[in-house]
Amino acid sequence: MVLFNPDSTGPLRYVHNFSKSIAGAESNVAIALARLGHDVGWFSKLGNDEFGSYIKSIIRGEGVDVSRVVVDSENNTGLLFKERFAHVDPNVYYYRKNSAASNMTIEDLDLDYIRSAKILHVTGITLALSENTRQAVYKAVEFAKANNILVSFDPNIRLKLWSIDKARPTILDIIQMTDIVFPGKEEGKLLLGTDNPKQISEAFLNMGCKTVATKLGKEGCYITTKHQSEEVRGYTVEKPEDTVGAGDGFAAGFLSGILKGLSLRECGQLANAVGAMATLVRGDMEGFPTLDQVKKFMGIEEHIER
Repeated sequence: MVLFNPDSTGPLRYVHNFSKSIAGAESNVAIALARLGHDVGWFSKLGNDEFGSYIKSIIRGEGVDVSRVVVDSENNTGLLFKERFAHVDPNVYYYRKNSAASNMTIEDLDLDYIRSAKILHVTGITLALSENTRQAVYKAVEFAKANNILVSFDPNIRLKLWSIDKARPTILDIIQMTDIVFPGKEEGKLLLGTDNPKQISEAFLNMGCKTVATKLGKEGCYITTKHQSEEVRGYTVEKPEDTVGAGDGFAAGFLSGILKGLSLRECGQLANAVGAMATLVRGDMEGFPTLDQVKKFMGIEEHIER
């Protein structure tokens, strides 16, 4: 989507000027991973309009391969507006019903392209957009699993897009096919009836997931596999500028650690750092760091690249 960020705080009825940027959970993760030095490709469907051209140009400029993006001449690119108040999370307003992205289908997937990947990352947002996008996510995940490609999944529950009664069975079904899942405590409460990180981890591991990295906000994260558990402290940001995108940064940092062969604890430390740095800058993806920047933020120079 194209994101319109208000240049002043308060209800949107009183805001007259906006800054234009881009938004989207999957594109955020792709950009964050590219900045950390990885080769990343992004699937989507954009309108044949100036907003679609803008999104494609920005993401390509960040080093992400957009060669599999489909241009839709029938539907427009989606929009998102933020409403900001001092020192609290912004409100968001979606204008994406019948957007190009919500009309993405199985036919828009290049399965051979997926076959070349080490990790396929998907989110609950695409599951929520439409029946067509839901089928496309299932097809991509099933194909990845059949070809021994790691599947990572961020539930990213958005109750403005679908009800929890509709979201819960679909998300829990996908988690059974997932290797790495990134729930938040609130999502654990919605899906499982508990916000206890240990209980969340145990439940998802019992469903077949191999690694559960539960996001705990500024407190850090709790990571569990069948054989290991790690509580990893977070980084304190006294006055975050914008918390949107922090979860996507966390996921990207964790996946970067997996790709680099880091230990579970080091993956958590990198994830916490990228997520924290995302909050330092206004905008969904503008605060994602390069590898050099995140190393300085963490106070390390060498071992993260071993």
